[in-house]
Amino acid sequence: MTTLARLLAIGFALIPLASQAQLTGVEDGDWRFLGGDAGHTRASPHLTQITADNFDQLEVAWIWRANNFGPGVEYTARATPVHVNGVLYTVAGQRRQVVAIDAASGETLWTFREPETMRYLRSPRTDFGKGVAYAEIDGRGVVLVTSPAFFLWALDAETGRPLEGWGAPSGVPAFAKIGRGENEKSGVIDLIPDLVDDWQPWLDHIAAGNVYDPDHGIPRHLGMVTASSPPIVVNDVVVVLVGHEPSYDQTRIENVPGDIMGYDLRTGARLWKFHVIPRPGEFGHETWENDAWRWSGDMSSWAPASADPELGLVYIVTNASTVQSYTGHRPGHNLFGGSVLALDVNSGERAWHFQIHHSEQWNYDIPTAPILMDLSMNGETVPALIQNTKQGLIFAFNRATGEPLWPIEERPVMPTQVPGNYTAATQPYPTRPEPLDPIVIDGITDEFIMDYTPELERQARDVLAEFRLGGLYVPALPYPHDNPYRNVVGCVGGLNIYHPPVADPTTGILYASHRRGCSAPAFMEPTNGVDEERGLPGMSAEAWRGRERHTPTTGTTVAAWAPGRNREFLPLVDRLPVYKPLFQGLAAYDMNTGEKLWDLPVGETPANIANHPALAGVEIPPTGGTGHSIQMVMGDLLVQTTEDLRGDTELNAAGNPVLNARDKRTGEVLAQAELPIPGQYGMMTYMHDGVQHILLQSGSVKRGQPGALVALRLPQ
Repeated sequence: MTTLARLLAIGFALIPLASQAQLTGVEDGDWRFLGGDAGHTRASPHLTQITADNFDQLEVAWIWRANNFGPGVEYTARATPVHVNGVLYTVAGQRRQVVAIDAASGETLWTFREPETMRYLRSPRTDFGKGVAYAEIDGRGVVLVTSPAFFLWALDAETGRPLEGWGAPSGVPAFAKIGRGENEKSGVIDLIPDLVDDWQPWLDHIAAGNVYDPDHGIPRHLGMVTASSPPIVVNDVVVVLVGHEPSYDQTRIENVPGDIMGYDLRTGARLWKFHVIPRPGEFGHETWENDAWRWSGDMSSWAPASADPELGLVYIVTNASTVQSYTGHRPGHNLFGGSVLALDVNSGERAWHFQIHHSEQWNYDIPTAPILMDLSMNGETVPALIQNTKQGLIFAFNRATGEPLWPIEERPVMPTQVPGNYTAATQPYPTRPEPLDPIVIDGITDEFIMDYTPELERQARDVLAEFRLGGLYVPALPYPHDNPYRNVVGCVGGLNIYHPPVADPTTGILYASHRRGCSAPAFMEPTNGVDEERGLPGMSAEAWRGRERHTPTTGTTVAAWAPGRNREFLPLVDRLPVYKPLFQGLAAYDMNTGEKLWDLPVGETPANIANHPALAGVEIPPTGGTGHSIQMVMGDLLVQTTEDLRGDTELNAAGNPVLNARDKRTGEVLAQAELPIPGQYGMMTYMHDGVQHILLQSGSVKRGQPGALVALRLPQ
């Protein structure tokens, strides 16, 4: 196909189809969900006041700063606000303080902060609050937030006060200061009792004479729980998401499962609970061998959720169970870990699921919400769900039935060599669309070896000859080992939570930024010399001392091996990577056909490569910059900037960060606007009093700039 023909085909594909409707959330210039609409597309295609012709005239309307909201303000910009009726609602700081902001002026209207509890101080993740949910009860606006201490609050949208008569008595004395009393319903639900009320270790704990202390939460020796993403409200049901310790910092193989719960919006009464680790008699129970379901836990829903109110389904993604670098203590495919889950919002029953990876042990937890939009396939309208991954694979399903839109193959993968460990024999690979980065399929093949000069290529091949090369799902090697190579090298080419994908529901086009990374997996460390008081990385002292009861089906006890934290990076050649780097790319896919439309590097090639003395006079393919690319669909534009996470963001001639207006058909930069602060994580747009605004989550840890919200608009 010629370039002209391809562009014409893309142009026709971008003509909106009457059947391609956007899910609710962005009507009347609002942005009512974390991802804009219920389908988390991060798109508002019908707001067109700001165009490519006037984009460079954008000016700062206001800046809202998080300096005074306690520690962790540099992470405030990871929360995307919602906009309803001229007010923005979001969270700030590690306490996840809820804030209402006037959308026209940036003035703070009210704030709400949960009183301090011991369980907040012990929360394993306080700095990743992503925002709030908004709903209405008989026309009354309600803001809902899950705190780091794992309380669910319902606040009046006008005043910020907890709803009286909503929820359940908290039993926390400090909460009496802001509600009617610790023993009355005052706008809060303690989520822990509902989470553990049918969990056997908890029942045994209570049967032993222990009493629940709501200020302390779950005793440390049993586990810990928190939340990262806000709840999502679907058809008057509040669906609560769960978090635990991050996979790279887990301290136990036992923990409370991250069961998903639904609550009545009007009263706060619990409606249902879905067991993410299936119990006996439940679907998927057989995927937990060695009775690991009894004590294994975690299975968080870190990423935000999406929903289809018409179908009555909520879509949730999960991570793996405890200790993601070793699964000998939990052999089997481990449903519903690493899965896309479609739950009936009224009953909590599973409508369908798909496991993205079996028996996960690579920290490949699914980082982004499912994207929902209607596609036009073979003349028919198809309700679709699109799931991006860290690996760089893109999965697509009919969101009503769970049927893949294109075949997904189970392909053999490398087996583990660690005694007692478990790896699945196969892993799922989509046949379409193609991966964000082709390196993920077979790893560092000849196509990807650094070959800028003959001498550099020779040295790169000498380094790689010491390793066994693979693509995804390469297992950790034992240490020491008898293999003729140092380690196994695997590659990923996807995205992470810092740079979520977006989509245009009027055209069916997906936009996803991605980066390439190749390294050797974590070594497994022998147990001799173990500290009996502290245990091992990934295993608590309690678990270590009780290890004999966790015996994998191989007959080798967990005592033989425990996961290490070290990850071996590939040696460099004169400070250059041995594979061709791609630090940041931005790709577009027509999901109506599964075809990749374009893929562009974002940002400038870093100076340590562009100005390397060994590369003088050598034409280096663009690598993109190291800053994360973040974007949003708005009208006929793909609005995009780069995050300054590593001190690398796109600058204009004056040395200031920029916001790009890209042609969503080709990716070409059509216009730029100057930013006072680099962007972070995401952005959103809204219309207020006839004026369209673009709101960026901003900040720069590298530059010492705390989190902020920056609103842009055209001159008034």
